[in-house]
Amino acid sequence: MNMAVVGMIAGMALGFAGYFGGFGAFVLVAALGAIGFVAGRFLQGDLELGDFFRTRDDRRR
Repeated sequence: MNMAVVGMIAGMALGFAGYFGGFGAFVLVAALGAIGFVAGRFLQGDLELGDFFRTRDDRRR
């Protein structure tokens, strides 16, 4: 499945949540989608846990 289809499905899910559940449901679906995206990238190996917990002295330049 290409990224355009995934984006369309995510947009439709947010649209349905906003229409039927209001703004609170829209924000909840968006937040859970973002968490799921980060978890999926982490499990796939594209992200490492250290990317989120890096100290200031260890910055990349």
